[in-house]
Amino acid sequence: MSHPSLPSFGIATAPSQVDYQDILRVWREADTIPEIEHAWLFDHLRPIFGDPNGPIYEGWTLLAALAGQTRRLRLGLLVTSNRIRPPALLAKIATTVDVVSGGRLDFGIGAGSRPSLPTASREYEMYGLPFHDAANAVGSLAEACTVIRRLWTETEPFDFNGTYVQLTGAFGNPKPVQRPHPPILIGGRATATLRVVAEHADLWNIPGGDIEDVISRSALLDRYCTEIGRDPASIIRSIHLSVSYDRPGTTRDAIREAIDAGFQHFVLGLPSPYPATVARWVADELIAPSV
Repeated sequence: MSHPSLPSFGIATAPSQVDYQDILRVWREADTIPEIEHAWLFDHLRPIFGDPNGPIYEGWTLLAALAGQTRRLRLGLLVTSNRIRPPALLAKIATTVDVVSGGRLDFGIGAGSRPSLPTASREYEMYGLPFHDAANAVGSLAEACTVIRRLWTETEPFDFNGTYVQLTGAFGNPKPVQRPHPPILIGGRATATLRVVAEHADLWNIPGGDIEDVISRSALLDRYCTEIGRDPASIIRSIHLSVSYDRPGTTRDAIREAIDAGFQHFVLGLPSPYPATVARWVADELIAPSV
């Protein structure tokens, strides 16, 4: 994937503690604003902020609905938890969204919540999902990326006998609209995850907030790419930055720091409730001064 000459900007609307109509309003507005190139949801089954019993929507179902309600925006989950859905099923879900959207999916995936977070396992317990240790999460992520890409691209059924994933007669039909496949964005900062990024990702995303940590993680990714003979510049660097409606200057400063650090793909996290015409505000107050 070639590098864009200018940074690209998108928005993220966490589908939690909000109504569907609120998110739909923001995405429809953003779809009419060319400066906003992409839009993202997250992938949790239990609120991670606010009322723990508050509303939250399933990310891929909502993404499919929004794909059908938009025409231009690239879209995805920042990022899918590989812990929640078996990878072959996830490949099928993602293909469906790529087709529904006319080839606008950016496929975001990660290892899933870290075991070190005290509340991380609760949503898995709620839904009867296994919650393995970090080594299992990262190992299964690498196998998932391999299997998903093969299901998207291979023209004959195949068997896969991995440590974490076993498939018999696996086959994907239809294929995604995008060729050879939707871009793969892997999110995370853990050292083991960065090795998977080096091998499998077209884009790498990290949460902003500590620019020194972001820079050191990006340098580590460069090293891992070099070790396996991959050009580090072939992975687009993406960062999620939280937006302050009251202090846009803080967000603009964070964007400038990240551009100086070599980041080209910006996901601007919008807190709810969303102001009227928030997408136009993002374009005028955050994007225009930064390009």
